Amino acid sequence: MNTKCTMFGIELDAISMDLAAQTLARWLETPHAGCRYVVTPNVDHIVKLRNSVAFQAAYAGASMVLADGKPLVLASRLMGRALKETVPGSDLVPCLFQQARSMQKPMRVYLLGAGPGVAECAARIITQRWSNVQIVGTYSPPFGFETLPHECDRILDGIAAAEPDLLIVGLGAPKQELWVHEHRARISANVAICAGATIDFIAGEKARAPMWMRKNGLEWLHRIGCEPRRLLRRYVHDAIVFPTVLLRELLGNALARDE
Repeated sequence: MNTKCTMFGIELDAISMDLAAQTLARWLETPHAGCRYVVTPNVDHIVKLRNSVAFQAAYAGASMVLADGKPLVLASRLMGRALKETVPGSDLVPCLFQQARSMQKPMRVYLLGAGPGVAECAARIITQRWSNVQIVGTYSPPFGFETLPHECDRILDGIAAAEPDLLIVGLGAPKQELWVHEHRARISANVAICAGATIDFIAGEKARAPMWMRKNGLEWLHRIGCEPRRLLRRYVHDAIVFPTVLLRELLGNALARDE
C-alpha cells in the first residue's frame, strides 16, 4: 500500500497519528547516522515553500512529512490522493510521549525553543504527566541565534552533552526547519521534531483551540483571536495566496492526466 502523497512539490506521509508515533518510537530506539527529522506542513508552509529554495531543501531532507491542517487533507482529496488525517506536531508530541510507556528505557528529551522559562515549565509538566519521559535539557535561544555560528555551536554542544533520544524544536517556521536541516549531521539525537508552538501549548503559555474547533479545521480562527497582531496579516495573506496555489496544482494534475 502506498503511504506517500505527492502534492505542492513535497512528498507527504499519508499515515495516521498512531502509526506516525509508533514509527518515531522505533526510530528513537534505533541508532542512525545523523538526525532524522519530522516536519508538519500547513497552509502557511505551502505558501512559503513556493519562493524559498532553502525551505524546499529542508523539506526534501525530512524523514517524515505530516500534514498539519484540514486544508491539506481536503486538497489531497480533490486530487485523488487522500491523506488519512491531520497529524499536527502539537498532537504528535504528546502521542509520542504516550508511546514511551512501552519503551524499554526512559525516553530522553531535549526542548529547544519557546520564551525564557517556558521550556522549563513544559519540562515539569511533561515529567509529571508521562512517567517514562525524561527531560534532559532545555534552552531558549536568543533572537537571531541562527545567524551566529558560536551560538549554534553552543546549542549543539549542549544537546550533545545531554544525550537526548528526541529533540523537540519550537522555533517557528521556517526557522526551525532550516536550522535542523542545516545542522542535522551534528544534532546528537536520533529524531528531531519541528514542532512549532508545542512547547508553549504544553506549558500552558498559549491556549489550544477547543477540540470542536480543531476537528472542524477552525484552529486558525482561535489562534488569530489569541494573537491578532502577530497572526492576522499572515492568515489573510495565506487565505489570498493558497487558493491560487491550489488551483495551479489542480490544473497541473489535470494537464498531466491528459498527456
